[in-house]
Amino acid sequence: MRLVLPNPGLDLRIPSYEDLDRMDQEEEADGRPKWDNKAQYILTCVGFCIGLGAFMIPYLILLVLEGMPLLLLEFAIGQRLRKGSVGVWRAINPYLTGIGVASMLVSLLVGLYYNTLVAWILWYLFNSFQDPLPWTQCPLNDNGTGFVSECQQSSTVDYYFYRVTLNSSASIGDSGGLHWPIVLCLLAAWTVVAICCIRGIGTSGKAVYVTAILPYIVLAIFLIRGLTLKGSFSGIKFLFTPDVDELIKPTTWLDAGAQVFYAFGLGWGGLISFSSYNPVHNNCIQDAVILSVITGLTSIYAATVTYSIIGFRATEKYDNCLNNNIISLLNTFDLPEDNITASDYEAALNRLNSSSPETVLGLDLKTCDIQTLLSEGVEGTGLAFIVFTEAITKMPGSPVWSVLFFVMLLCLGLSTLFGNIEGVVVPLKDLNVFPKTWPHEILTGITCMAAFFICFLFALDSGIYWVTLFDNFAGSVPLLTVGLFEMIAVVYIYGIDRFNEDVEFMVGHKPPIFWQIAWRFISPLIVLVILVFYLVTQVQEELTYLVWDPKSDEFPSLASVPYPAWINLVIFLLAGVPSLAVPVYALCRLLFICCKKTTQ
Repeated sequence: MRLVLPNPGLDLRIPSYEDLDRMDQEEEADGRPKWDNKAQYILTCVGFCIGLGAFMIPYLILLVLEGMPLLLLEFAIGQRLRKGSVGVWRAINPYLTGIGVASMLVSLLVGLYYNTLVAWILWYLFNSFQDPLPWTQCPLNDNGTGFVSECQQSSTVDYYFYRVTLNSSASIGDSGGLHWPIVLCLLAAWTVVAICCIRGIGTSGKAVYVTAILPYIVLAIFLIRGLTLKGSFSGIKFLFTPDVDELIKPTTWLDAGAQVFYAFGLGWGGLISFSSYNPVHNNCIQDAVILSVITGLTSIYAATVTYSIIGFRATEKYDNCLNNNIISLLNTFDLPEDNITASDYEAALNRLNSSSPETVLGLDLKTCDIQTLLSEGVEGTGLAFIVFTEAITKMPGSPVWSVLFFVMLLCLGLSTLFGNIEGVVVPLKDLNVFPKTWPHEILTGITCMAAFFICFLFALDSGIYWVTLFDNFAGSVPLLTVGLFEMIAVVYIYGIDRFNEDVEFMVGHKPPIFWQIAWRFISPLIVLVILVFYLVTQVQEELTYLVWDPKSDEFPSLASVPYPAWINLVIFLLAGVPSLAVPVYALCRLLFICCKKTTQ
């Protein structure tokens, strides 16, 4: 006996197999556009899905057990019902429309800050066409007698990012004014997205031939260059050496599980829309496996490139640290220049420390640890705009490398945004927010224009703190919640047996046993555990964020400060509203129906 909840009228809400075959034979009969070819569809999904797994082993395990099953579920249900994220769940049961609404809200919120990152990338790209690069040296102060002290106290790349690019304030509550260079970059970013998505997959499907393929070419160039740099293999070894202490931490697995949702674009609604444009008998199982393999291998590929550069940067810093310590020892003890070298530094330090411990202690020698340097700055915005830009400045012909790097990031960002915009515009059409007579071009234009004005929030002096807030909360709990509701809806409301028959009709055979076990038990359990542990850990921790504050005692390091009390309301809007969209919509619909019956 299988548990399937009552779902009256389902057969009337979904097309029959005969209807699907008829729609597939009649060109544009179902009113939905089509992919030009299979490669276009796969490339679009690849561009939308590609992400970098921060914790390789947990990430790859959860990619198989959590990501693949949910990916096939979204592919198959979109292909079977021929609708977007709102239309699919409304067809299964009108009370489930909230799943589509939640997906749309997450796509919108994530798209807002994603395109802000694209705007920052455009700023760096525009400024890469000069030699030397502007973030390689500190600017002169107002009277021209020296360099700006804030830059001298920190570093050129930090100063350029926080002060020149973003003009960061010292707190999220200190908004300052609009930083107009970023406003112009936001305008350029949203204009590019609007042009690429103006006719849905008709235009974005063409753009992916560039945005999905070019990053692989640039990554290959960077890999070849990275492997020739001193210390690159230290970084790669660090990447592939398991850290047992990290692996036993629950937070590592929580972060990896959330990263899988980002890497695949699960719960955003874009994949459901993309798959609905496929032929009815497209092999969606094969697509899910291909995309999973590509995503996993690309994560390893991109991580290898990244850590080769991080290894180079860490080795540079390690060598500088060691050389400064050696110079201090040589000058203090009046030793010949070649008396202490990097190879015998530890032995010399121990010898001098034994004979003159007080003198050595007074030198305040820095601790030079390559492992610590390798683990610094490998996440978030710091990776692209600080770590990589600093490493690029050390390379010969740095402007060329800078242009290549930011062109690659631009392509990756745009590819993801194509799916985000699809995940917003299609649900808006399904919800009849706009008149049905309005063409897709108008809807896309209005959506991008509204998003541009909302993004003014990120162009304030406190903009980077808002980007961090959106990054931490808009795509965490809501995505996990949407994923859990999707699996419950298909397995227990649509019916897993019916779903298996649908897949058999489309592909020619039922899904193998792996998919059956994953859909019924493994994937929902993993998502539920991750969701519960995430909420528990968040409740126990004090909410803090990092600020760039030249007046802080910790400067030039970023200072950790608590969020103001009012930020809890913002967090509820970002994470709570999308997460509660499913039960709230169902409750509102139930009350509406009850009231309607009462009045009749």
